[in-house]
Amino acid sequence: MIEKQLENQLEKHFGFNSFRQGQEDVISKIMNQQSVAAIFPTGAGKSICYQLPALLLPHLTLVVSPLLSLMKNQLDFLWEHNISAARLDSSLTAEKYNQILEKAKCGTLKILMISIERFKNERFRFHLQKMKISLLVIDEAHCISEWGHNFRPEYLKLPVYQKEFGINQILLLTATATKEVVDDMCCQFNLLRENVVSTGFYRDNLFIKITSISESKKREYLLSRIKETYKSPTIIYTTLQKTAEDIAGYLSLNGINASFYHAGMGNDDREETQNRFMGGSLDCVVATIAFGMGIDKNDIRNIFHYDLPKSLEGYSQEIGRSGRDGKKSLCELLGNRENIHILENFVYGDTPEPRAIWKFFCKLSEFKGDIWEIKPWALSYELDIKMLPLKTLFVYLDIEKIMSPQYTLFEMYAFKYNLSKSDIINQFSGERKKFVSVLFNHSNLKKVWAHVDIKGILKNYKTDRKRIITALDYFEGKGWIELKAKQITEVYKVTDQDFDIVKMAEKIYNLFKSKEKKEIRRIHDMVEFFEKESCISKNLAEYFGDNTCKKSCGHCSFCKQGSVVFHKNQKLQPLSSLNLEHLTQNFIKAAGKNFSETGLAKFFCGISTPVFMKIKAKTISHFGALEKYPFLEVKKWIDSKKNE
Repeated sequence: MIEKQLENQLEKHFGFNSFRQGQEDVISKIMNQQSVAAIFPTGAGKSICYQLPALLLPHLTLVVSPLLSLMKNQLDFLWEHNISAARLDSSLTAEKYNQILEKAKCGTLKILMISIERFKNERFRFHLQKMKISLLVIDEAHCISEWGHNFRPEYLKLPVYQKEFGINQILLLTATATKEVVDDMCCQFNLLRENVVSTGFYRDNLFIKITSISESKKREYLLSRIKETYKSPTIIYTTLQKTAEDIAGYLSLNGINASFYHAGMGNDDREETQNRFMGGSLDCVVATIAFGMGIDKNDIRNIFHYDLPKSLEGYSQEIGRSGRDGKKSLCELLGNRENIHILENFVYGDTPEPRAIWKFFCKLSEFKGDIWEIKPWALSYELDIKMLPLKTLFVYLDIEKIMSPQYTLFEMYAFKYNLSKSDIINQFSGERKKFVSVLFNHSNLKKVWAHVDIKGILKNYKTDRKRIITALDYFEGKGWIELKAKQITEVYKVTDQDFDIVKMAEKIYNLFKSKEKKEIRRIHDMVEFFEKESCISKNLAEYFGDNTCKKSCGHCSFCKQGSVVFHKNQKLQPLSSLNLEHLTQNFIKAAGKNFSETGLAKFFCGISTPVFMKIKAKTISHFGALEKYPFLEVKKWIDSKKNE
């Protein structure tokens, strides 16, 4: 009976007369007040698994996504079906932001999409405590697992947030989860294994083709392949932003309606490209991996990997964006061994140097007190550790019970008067009026904006920070002021200062090196996977635990033509023939006290770091001069010269 009722609701709200595989099972469990994990391949309809329950559950459904800016299509779909949904991101005006929060608190909003970072935002946390939430949805849930291909350290805090804000039910969504990742997800969220719904990964309408081809022949080959299916919607994936731009330019010059898409573009330009592709006025997008997340376009006929993907999980997601209408679609990878080092360099660039970790622990050991307020970007530049590894470092320290994250606050609050100062103060009486007077008297007006001196208020009046921020939010909600907050500060509780710096620094560095080794191994395992002498479709399904494919698919490139071998045809000048001193002079001068042999190797390989941004390393001669060489070879060469 309940199944028929769910089908009726599906047709009523979305116009679909039946569920896709797995959807009804997931939704039924949610409506029976169970927490669930849905592991569906890309394009198999994960979104309906939370969208329909959101309409049937009594309170708000909160959706957490690592790529919030790319969920535009889901929002458009919901709005088209008159469903009250919104997302909170930095593009919103203060007025729109406050409107969304008010709707969420009063219960008129059914779906709210946020990023994981929003949970630490002190202003949002105040509002979240006043929201009634029926369901917490975690998109790309594999990010919680270090076994996964896209580990996000912040995701480890989600079970904590779930308990902190009293959210009883969760729905985990992912398209890519191996057995180890599923086990990790279940463990982290105390999820019953029988509540994991997986629909399998094999799709018989995808023609998966692996082509071994040298770097020099790729362009012409790609052009000829695209011309075979002229004007068919096509995505071409590249590793580097500059490659995306180059290939898009080349295709355009040769009569293909193509454009590029990558994270280095402005938001408006990215959105315009996406809208043109979705609307059919753009045939071909050449993009880095960011493109495609959250896109629901049924008729993509071709997916080309111009470069090797970063992982099998990423590859599976990317090819899964084709043929969602069930029609035959081509997924072709153009492979060789010439640029494997580029993928490796992304990994090496994320491993902090030992001295950076040592420097961090020295700062920590000098710190006195329980609460440490950290400005992440400033610390990243100071230590020369990229933001993601820095967040991972904090996770490691949380696991070691040395320090734990508390929340995010803003260093600076400023406001603009819409109502006069005296008029606002006179809205109150008694102690509240006195408090508001102190608040405004300690807000320094500079032309238009008044900057709130929170420390001054706390020094001159018996109150707390929470009341000050709540008051400012209240004033803005009333329309009396326009409020803005800047300079993010992460607040950590230091739980242990009595540790051995040397041992702990060494332990943390070894954790990073272990992670690095695992990621490098993942790249080479992927290359070996593509060269296997057996059915590609069957192997890919089995990699994700889908053993329903009992025999070869009969239509992948192995089944049609046999296995391939990737070659490395590029001949490079021996490093020993190069003049290291000549190549190094300008960098040594610019780096100053930040110089290290590892840093020099990164400089030559074109691997950017926070310090490199600070010294504008890309403008220094010979940056990326050895980008075609493997990082470890360059490092070994530099070390050998040092020891001569």
